[in-house]
Amino acid sequence: MIARYNLIKKLLGLSIFQTGIFYFYVSLGKVDGGTAPIFLEGQEELIYSNPLPHVLILTAIVVGVATMAVGLALVVRIYEYYDTIEEDEIKQQDVEEYEQEHQDE
Repeated sequence: MIARYNLIKKLLGLSIFQTGIFYFYVSLGKVDGGTAPIFLEGQEELIYSNPLPHVLILTAIVVGVATMAVGLALVVRIYEYYDTIEEDEIKQQDVEEYEQEHQDE
């Protein structure tokens, strides 16, 4: 992900990585032979799966979607200003602009 210069590819890589982390945490809450944590009278001997990782991941998914939206909005603004989403081309344009501004000094 870091080796790529395309900003969209970086965001996509971040999203895939984030999804892998979600799957990992959800799998931690699964207990072999466990059932949903719904308590019923007369069945106190059941083994229950832990619901906390699932709840936390729901929050993380919402935060991840919001972060992705902000990232994509920034990429759109960068593209409007620089006419590119390639990081090395953006840096080159910034260097050239800086050199032009400080050429007279």
